[in-house]
Amino acid sequence: MKLLELQRTMACALMQPLTASERMQTRAPDGRAMRSYAARFIKPNDRLTSFERLEIYNRQYWFRLLSSMTEDFPGVRSVLGEKRFDAMCKAYLMDCPSRSFTLRNLGAKLESWLRAHPKWAGTKQQLVLDIARLEWADIEAFDAAALPALRTEDIAGAVGTDLRLQLQPYVQLLSFQYPVDDLLLAMRKEDEDKDFASNAFEERRKRKRVQAVVKLKPEAIFLVVHRIDNSVYFRRIEAEEFAVLSGLRQGKTLEKAVNAAFRKSSIPLGERAASVQQWFQNWATLGWFCRPEKTQSPS
Repeated sequence: MKLLELQRTMACALMQPLTASERMQTRAPDGRAMRSYAARFIKPNDRLTSFERLEIYNRQYWFRLLSSMTEDFPGVRSVLGEKRFDAMCKAYLMDCPSRSFTLRNLGAKLESWLRAHPKWAGTKQQLVLDIARLEWADIEAFDAAALPALRTEDIAGAVGTDLRLQLQPYVQLLSFQYPVDDLLLAMRKEDEDKDFASNAFEERRKRKRVQAVVKLKPEAIFLVVHRIDNSVYFRRIEAEEFAVLSGLRQGKTLEKAVNAAFRKSSIPLGERAASVQQWFQNWATLGWFCRPEKTQSPS
């Protein structure tokens, strides 16, 4: 068996889902008995058969992936409940197996997958989508690139109508229907304090908190997830502020982004200039803009 064929045969076996008792399947992907399938490329030893040796890797593969999903999406887990979350993760990983050298990317498609498979969220569909999007943005904000920050001299000679500003890659712009930022922060606080209460008590408290959020009337919430000194923060912003930042990220000029943001705004006309000035001061202080890419002049 050549190396590439061996790798693919091994991968197919490892990615086979475990049984309900968390053991390896007795049937291989091609339908033959797994024992004969394993014997093709794994030798037995004096303690374990080929099947048993392969089963160790099969189980560890799934245990590690499910553990990673639990670590990355504790909010989704709290909303769905432990058993439903575990079943959902197994279904998701069958459709969206790991294709990266790092487990960091494992949950990249979770939100879109949940949209295509609404049965997993049931009556909590929008809440689950909101919190899944927030938890993925948290991952993106933590380790996305940070480019050199914009300086005053970088825009000193720019013409106002043509000025384009570039947001840092780690700055994530999100809109929600539920206050999932408050919910996630509260859950994290409870996890930090869990030494002072039983697991059963903590789970009941989380379920009550989730149910309280589900009963809320949906409303538009705008959030920026960003990074300062290797720590991720959530910052709520106004609808107009969100619209300006979104326009800039889409490549609009500053003038067009601002005009579009205030088109249907309830902010009084006389207060708009001061609002924009305050927003930009905050954004600049937080370092959300990066220096424009230098373009080579034609030779």
